Amino acid sequence: MIDVERQGDVAIVRWRDGENRFNRRSVARWHEVLDELEATDDPLAVVITGEGRFFSNGLDLDAFGADPEEGKVTVPEVHRLFGRLLVFPAYVVAALNGHTFAGGAMLACCADERVMRSDRGYWCLPEADLGLPVTEPMMATVTARLSVQTAAEALNTGRRYTAEEALAAGIVDHVAPEAEVLPRAIERAALVAAKSRTVIATHKAMLFSAAARTCGHLT
Repeated sequence: MIDVERQGDVAIVRWRDGENRFNRRSVARWHEVLDELEATDDPLAVVITGEGRFFSNGLDLDAFGADPEEGKVTVPEVHRLFGRLLVFPAYVVAALNGHTFAGGAMLACCADERVMRSDRGYWCLPEADLGLPVTEPMMATVTARLSVQTAAEALNTGRRYTAEEALAAGIVDHVAPEAEVLPRAIERAALVAAKSRTVIATHKAMLFSAAARTCGHLT
């Protein structure tokens, strides 16, 4: 389940599917939500968050194993989702309420700002442990936001970053106790919501259009 709540000019997108994994159904819902948000001309900033122990645990590998067609359909749409979020025409803040792994870590990289829970949970790109190299669109997503040094360490070692370590590495921008993660993210988003979405969209396109194009969102 992915639902949207409005607090003033801030749209809070909550992903509540347990481990919040990407499969055909969840990715389709993500695109529906972005369609709805993008259609409004009102002032807007967006907060994305999970629930409980997980922000997102990445691709639904169990579903892909049970039905190979699931992966063939889902992965390109995940790529497109990443590209779409990188250049989304509103400011996006990720409230990392729990474990942020693999595709979930990449989803966090799509946000303009990240607040991570300080007392529990890791940010991790575990593909070297899984024996599954990232795709070119995934690499473009990660390196759009992270320094080459941080991206190389994260991708090639599978390091599990605590909140403080992620802050020091430039992976996240703020850390907060569990109860304060979402309020802090909403506060940060609200500071930008009234600013020109046209200008923000233009700047994000200048910064990230190459990555978005690699992800298949832009032609």
